[in-house]
Amino acid sequence: MVTASELITLLTPVVNSFSLDLDDLSISKSGNQRILDVTVDGDAGVNLDEVAEVSRAISETLDTSNAMGDEPYVLEVGTRGISSPLTKPIHWSRNIGRLVEVAGDAINAVGRITDFNDPEVTLDIKGKPRKINITEIARAHIEVEFKKMPTTSDADGVAE
Repeated sequence: MVTASELITLLTPVVNSFSLDLDDLSISKSGNQRILDVTVDGDAGVNLDEVAEVSRAISETLDTSNAMGDEPYVLEVGTRGISSPLTKPIHWSRNIGRLVEVAGDAINAVGRITDFNDPEVTLDIKGKPRKINITEIARAHIEVEFKKMPTTSDADGVAE
């Protein structure tokens, strides 16, 4: 049986050919079939048409490589979604300008991401900038806002 690591090696170039990143991949079992769950992400987000195109390309690659063998499986391709935790440096840089809830030994706060220079993120917390090393953050989730996201210059307090 193929491992998740081997599938990542096989499928990363396929996803990258669409100018997207393979963010996560997992294999699970449901009844007598396997579920291959592939999560993609991109600098400008990912729309449904792109998900469909990537899904077709992944399916073709899996069929021609026979990586999944003869056992039945279901391929699920999707995006990270707003509720996904920020776990990698790229997640922080792609979310500059968004409101984030962070928790860890050194911090429990809600702030707006104003800058990211790996491994430090700068959060605007109640009007005051605070630099935090992301390795000190145990949990980080984007806060859903029902208003227009400020532009980078708005997040710095400069009106356009």
